[in-house]
Amino acid sequence: MSSPFDPAAVIAKFIDNVAPYDPNPEADPVAMVGVRTALGEGVFAVSDHVIRAMCRALESYHDPEDRGTCVECGSRRLDENLHCPDCGRLHGILGQVIADHARRVAAEDAVPSEDRA
Repeated sequence: MSSPFDPAAVIAKFIDNVAPYDPNPEADPVAMVGVRTALGEGVFAVSDHVIRAMCRALESYHDPEDRGTCVECGSRRLDENLHCPDCGRLHGILGQVIADHARRVAAEDAVPSEDRA
């Protein structure tokens, strides 16, 4: 079991990691970032450099649960096997193999039995 994140501590650590690279460390803060959770709270005065770095970090974040979008129904809830729980479609290589097999079986079933011999 993992320990819970303390968002205030994470933000403070981020600021500590980014601030040394601020080209204008004496400039007045341009934003106040505050967070309050059951684990604690913090209000941080941040420079333009830090707030830009924070925005870039948030924009580039990719959730590990994001496995793409279902091409069938548009759902964004593909599971770890690339199965869409909303429409049932399988994605990826396994999904392609199953879809190809299903098309072959359907094509065989469409041919009258006397033509299959």
